[in-house]
Amino acid sequence: MNSEALKNLVIINGKDIWTEFGAFLTEEKKGGRENLTSIMSPSKVKTHVAVNIREENGSKYSSVLDVKNEERDVTLHFALFAESRSEWLQKYRDFITFLKEGENGWLSMRLPELNLTMRLYYVESSSYKPLTYLWKEGVHASRFKVKFREPVPSF
Repeated sequence: MNSEALKNLVIINGKDIWTEFGAFLTEEKKGGRENLTSIMSPSKVKTHVAVNIREENGSKYSSVLDVKNEERDVTLHFALFAESRSEWLQKYRDFITFLKEGENGWLSMRLPELNLTMRLYYVESSSYKPLTYLWKEGVHASRFKVKFREPVPSF
């Protein structure tokens, strides 16, 4: 595995998740684009408030310049790699705890290649899918999805 290529791709609260936890973004299948699709999906806008005045035709709406975005969910697929079973168990627990706790619950996720920073919080995680047999010693890897919420969308 080319560990240099995975460095500094995802920075959360100032920590490179590959260097710190052996974690990186992955896709469900080769050639998949689930992560990019989730990251780049724009938020919905809040409903325009209409006022229907009986004495006038039609409805009055607030200014289009006053449009506000709704919060959005971002679901990302992570993989976690370690050289041994005990290291994998520790890194997995540490990574999930890190995501859940954040800094007062908040995560600042920076994706340098996309020139994007999102302010999120952890919502939930799927159970992990082992990519290796955990009961044997040696290299271990798994993958799992994490759902985050971005209350004030980056776009």
